[in-house]
Amino acid sequence: MERRNFLQTLGAAALGMTLGNRPASAIPGNNKISYIDGSWFEFQHHSTVEGKYWNRVLENFTAEQWEGKVREIAISGMKYLVLLDIAIDGKSFYPSKLLPQHHMGCNDPLETVLSAADKYDIRFFVSNGFFGNWMTPDLVMKDKQISLFTAKAMNEVAEKYGHHKSFYGWYYPNETGINGHYDEFFIEYVNTSSAEAEKITPKAKKLIAPYGTNHITPDDRYIRQLERLNVDFIAYQDEVGVRKSKPEETGKYYDQLYNMHRKAGRAKLWADVEVFSFEGDVYKSALLPAPGERVIRQLEALSPFVEKILIYQYIGMINKPGTNAFAGHPGSEQLYKELTAKNWLRGKK
Repeated sequence: MERRNFLQTLGAAALGMTLGNRPASAIPGNNKISYIDGSWFEFQHHSTVEGKYWNRVLENFTAEQWEGKVREIAISGMKYLVLLDIAIDGKSFYPSKLLPQHHMGCNDPLETVLSAADKYDIRFFVSNGFFGNWMTPDLVMKDKQISLFTAKAMNEVAEKYGHHKSFYGWYYPNETGINGHYDEFFIEYVNTSSAEAEKITPKAKKLIAPYGTNHITPDDRYIRQLERLNVDFIAYQDEVGVRKSKPEETGKYYDQLYNMHRKAGRAKLWADVEVFSFEGDVYKSALLPAPGERVIRQLEALSPFVEKILIYQYIGMINKPGTNAFAGHPGSEQLYKELTAKNWLRGKK
């Protein structure tokens, strides 16, 4: 959906009548507030074939490089990072009493990045997964034993890292696609996770990022489900990178979501913009940085409707030229340049 640039010519009063209580980013053509606000972040990509260009590099990152990557992202102007997972394939990314630890070039990358985020004023959403088989999320979310284990891990993480000022909130990574409406077991999984989060970290925010955005049914049932979901932010995937939607289609989805979130009056509407493409078949090949022109069209389509724009993801897809913590495809430097040139990345020195 293209921005309606004629609204730029309206006065402040007319804008108020036209847009009601929409966020500042909902004013079409208001480029001053059109920024990428944050990104997903990971220590290892869960799909080894997709992470072909950066998994091995990240595995060997030193503490200095992890700090450098957080600083680099902060310099880009982003304020939020969403940690994809604290464990994968039965091993943790931090020293844990519950699981063996992945062998990495840095002994405690979670401590390192949170300490760096403290220093560079980044807000982290810390994952509460993946436990169990990430490829079968529906079974994981229904498994009571995994739910109990997840609660133990959340408590361990909160005890070890909850003192960091950058520990802003929790992210729940298990997902099922929205097929018209949310699955009831997904709502139970989210609310169970949030109940635990509120016990151990009462001030922490809660974030989810569902997919199936182009299949949402904009009706009262969906609004009632939004009212029941105990989260602060929902960053819907635009699904352009996985070839389920096109940039010119996504605006209408987020326009509908904006109206439903306003009626529900609970979770704020954010976006999860996919800045990748696939080297070959979807899900069966490596991720590459998407062409800058496509990414900019994605960002422009959603900016009028969402409070914050997050991307999936900086790691692997974007690198500041000259960085000492390069991880990803060589084309990632070009995407950084193009986004900075268009002011979607603020590019502070």
